[in-house]
Amino acid sequence: MSVIEQAAVDEEALDEVVRFTSDLIRIDTTNRGGGDCQERPAAEYAAARLAEAGLQPTLLERTKGRTNVVARLEGTDPSADALLVHGHLDVVPAQAEDWSVDPFSGEVRDGIVWGRGAVDMKNMDAMILAVVRQWARSGVRPRRDLVIAFTADEEASAEDGSGFLADRHAGLFEGCTEGISESGAFTFHDGGGRELYPIAAGERGTGWLKLTARGRAGHGSKVNRSNAVTRLAAAVARIGAHRWPVRLTPTVRAALTELALLYGIEPDLGDPDGPSELGGLGGLGALDAVDALMAKLGPAASLVEATVRNSANPTMLDAGYKVNVIPGEAVAHIDGRFLAGAEDEFRATLDELTGPDVEWEFAHREVALQAPLDSTTYARMRAAVEEFAPEGNVVPYCMSGGTDAKQFSRLGITGYGFSPLKLPPGFDYQALFHGVDERVPVEALHFGVRVLDRFLRTA
Repeated sequence: MSVIEQAAVDEEALDEVVRFTSDLIRIDTTNRGGGDCQERPAAEYAAARLAEAGLQPTLLERTKGRTNVVARLEGTDPSADALLVHGHLDVVPAQAEDWSVDPFSGEVRDGIVWGRGAVDMKNMDAMILAVVRQWARSGVRPRRDLVIAFTADEEASAEDGSGFLADRHAGLFEGCTEGISESGAFTFHDGGGRELYPIAAGERGTGWLKLTARGRAGHGSKVNRSNAVTRLAAAVARIGAHRWPVRLTPTVRAALTELALLYGIEPDLGDPDGPSELGGLGGLGALDAVDALMAKLGPAASLVEATVRNSANPTMLDAGYKVNVIPGEAVAHIDGRFLAGAEDEFRATLDELTGPDVEWEFAHREVALQAPLDSTTYARMRAAVEEFAPEGNVVPYCMSGGTDAKQFSRLGITGYGFSPLKLPPGFDYQALFHGVDERVPVEALHFGVRVLDRFLRTA
């Protein structure tokens, strides 16, 4: 009997994934940044569920209450590389008055689980727990060793989470060469009847910037040619208005090519071995060509439009303390993102845009990631989705933001985004990340457990 035939997902697993998602949502793990979060109750909950399945989870903290869970499930092939399966326990803040339900109620209503973390990413945490417990009941073991990690602090710096684990507890991940986590294999409805299932094989790098302008403090009624606020405002305006050139990484090029062919469009993406080190495309002509192609893709273009170039969005301003006083210093913060291979260009452009009167520095920086699309693991993820969604079209994509895969890449682990969900038309999965009324259908969780079970048993 093959490993696939040994067991199907049982009703208990389907019930548990819903219950675990709801239970985890009810554990408030809001991460407000600056260390203001307590993941320990959720970590203890996850560890208890793993222990009930016969695993031996380890709880690890860099800072009191910022708890991570790691456990290893031995596979049947000791010569195979291990696979990391990870999810974070913290969530972003939610303003209760903006929601239709209590964001930490975990309410299950009309076939929907509501609450902060329903898609980011306590649903995936629950899927992992449900699959492992299903295997314990059925006597199933995966081919590869699985290292299961539930992390703290992903929604901030990851210093208390995956960064801490990678830097201080690398031995727990011995043998891991690949990993899977959030933001992939979800249903994207293109509005024309097609279902797309994007699997993430890359992430833009994170470059959160602090800009500082200095000038001459003085009275607000006097002429001041060295006004720090004016200098900062000019730099922020230049950054916000900048049109970054197209830069195609291999993952984004593959995504555009597969989408174009799916829609019957001949992709004209230039020479990947051309003069640009990032794929043969640069300058205004390339920008126009790619933008023209995306216009033909319709709604599906949203899967790639944020990842064909670097970006820098002003998000915070801080200056002054009284209306009639010109301050000597003004500060802004920028959410910058850069593609794999494009960080040097990102830095040089920021030097130019800020000018001589404004200094900038990285407040937080993490690498861009690129994962191969010709790997056996990617092929098996694709096959698992196609088995349970034969009407769907699996395509690669690059995440515009970042995940814990960045920190785990320090250990040589290649990361993919694979947290499968089958969603109904009109359900805007991407808008619910960090959004109001975050929720996930029960049927989506059931699909996710089935796909994850199939993939992990054969990975």
